Amino acid sequence: MLLRRPLSFAALIAVAVILVIGLVARLAMLGGHNHGALIGGPFSLVDGDGKTVTDADFRGRYMLVYFGYTFCPDVCPTTLADEAAALGKLPPAEAARIQPLFITVDPERDTPKVVKSYAAAFYPRMIGLTGSVAQISAVERAYKVYAAKASDGKGGYSMDHSSIIYLMGPDGRFLAHFAHGVSVDQMAAQLHKYVSGS
Repeated sequence: MLLRRPLSFAALIAVAVILVIGLVARLAMLGGHNHGALIGGPFSLVDGDGKTVTDADFRGRYMLVYFGYTFCPDVCPTTLADEAAALGKLPPAEAARIQPLFITVDPERDTPKVVKSYAAAFYPRMIGLTGSVAQISAVERAYKVYAAKASDGKGGYSMDHSSIIYLMGPDGRFLAHFAHGVSVDQMAAQLHKYVSGS
């Protein structure tokens, strides 16, 4: 008789993370005219200078939004470097119409000063945003972002989080997403398509 061992807590968490990321990707694919309201919406956060920033401040520009954290060992730096490279492939006039935003999922450690220098290290015009735990939780819900603390077993923690770049239109509506692993050329081509209207 084959006995099944119960799943460990870590395994259950891993399964939950996979399911949530799958749901986020599915919702992102629904982001057309009829479903765009599913992702994004109003937010109020704090920039690197300690000033309140809202989604309305970026009207008229495309937003390229990524959620991560500055202590991230690999996924965030790789994704942000690819994003910066894709922006660098665009004609300067098109790149100027896109505002890249880095929103932390770790507001307890990522202060305004920290997110400012972190974001600028990848792309000079990238704006780092943080806020209170409540503010970050609200914007995570709006963008269907998964994020949760994971103990490192040494008294510290890392952050498990979904890794998706969101492209929002000049009116603030969701247009497209870029999943983790998308190539720089693919991202640049899609950004050019939306911004140029071709």
